[in-house]
Amino acid sequence: MLSHFNWIGLVSTSPITIVILGCSIVTFGIAIERAYYFWKRRGDPAATMGNVKRKLYCGDIKEAIWACNNSLYPVARVALRLLESAKHEKDALEEQMHIALSEQKMLLERNLVVLGTMAVMAPLVGLLGTVWGIMRAFNDMALTGSAAPSIVAAGVAEALITTAAGLCIAVPALMLYNHFTQRMNVMLTVAENHALEIRSALIEADAQPLRRPDVSTEKQWLRGEQRETREETPEVVAARGREEKHEHSWAR
Repeated sequence: MLSHFNWIGLVSTSPITIVILGCSIVTFGIAIERAYYFWKRRGDPAATMGNVKRKLYCGDIKEAIWACNNSLYPVARVALRLLESAKHEKDALEEQMHIALSEQKMLLERNLVVLGTMAVMAPLVGLLGTVWGIMRAFNDMALTGSAAPSIVAAGVAEALITTAAGLCIAVPALMLYNHFTQRMNVMLTVAENHALEIRSALIEADAQPLRRPDVSTEKQWLRGEQRETREETPEVVAARGREEKHEHSWAR
């Protein structure tokens, strides 16, 4: 049925069809771009962050930074910002974490607003095409003075086709918008959870640094060791006396 329809004539005579065609191109392009963007960030970010945390707990921050640089996960980008700001104060570290999360959110939700707009706008444009087609049918009837099916067929066909085309655009656009939004929320939640753990590890490492004890502490520690060596229990003294007595008797 649709194969024998004059699509070129419909597009050339109906401005609403041109608008719907433009909406379909925009929706398809954004869907491909977002699908490719999320496809590149697939995988198991927990394994990558587990490796980063092991490097961090071992004190090898450079290796942890290298692991984050070689990952495209949003959580790795946030962790990288925290590791690069490891020497900052606690408040500054938290601020850097929120900034990194905001940047990743902007990248993840890029063009999703346009996709959601297409999902809402396409049915309305199709409805406008319906009204436009009915108006065209009545206009043809007024010009010819006849209500023959051949006169009103073009206007009715335009009304029905634009409505169907608007729905065909809106339904996939809405499904893709919900899918990408859900994936974005999951990625941001995972990134925030791991970022909080890394921030806590950095704060703990900064609060308990591995420093060499000062001279006075070293001297006190040495005195304590010497005192413990000199202080012997009576049992140890008695045992030592028996050993010395046994040695003297054996020498005789």
